[in-house]
Amino acid sequence: MKIRVSAEIRHTESPEKVKRALKNVFIPVSLVVRTHSNGLILVTESNKPYSLKKLHYLLRKQLILDSAREYLKRGIAGTKITFYLHKQAAYAGIVSFCSVPEKESPLGPIKFEIYCKSEEDIEKLLNWLAPRTVRGRPVNEQKSPPDP
Repeated sequence: MKIRVSAEIRHTESPEKVKRALKNVFIPVSLVVRTHSNGLILVTESNKPYSLKKLHYLLRKQLILDSAREYLKRGIAGTKITFYLHKQAAYAGIVSFCSVPEKESPLGPIKFEIYCKSEEDIEKLLNWLAPRTVRGRPVNEQKSPPDP
């Protein structure tokens, strides 16, 4: 598994605040600021599912497993999941998915790209991160992240 998370740092934004937003929803191994066509971009990569533990926790705390599962499923393409979180909400420690990132997140979203070895591994990740629910309660919830 390879996880890549990135967020554009706009000219009007503080790089430290963008780092905080990212760290509120993801446990980075390291953070790198790179030059991008529109300015700067903050990038982190990990091969450890544990890096998604904050997101895992927030989805449960906010009671949004069903909607999170739907957003994540929409972002599946083969062995990759792509989804976007609202950067300003993440700064406040809140998960808010973006359907149309450029319109819903005026300062740009936080982009997650998760690459797995197989479609089966994608399904395992989805079932750990945002399991199916019955009456709002997770069904067959896995206690530890998959280790594909």
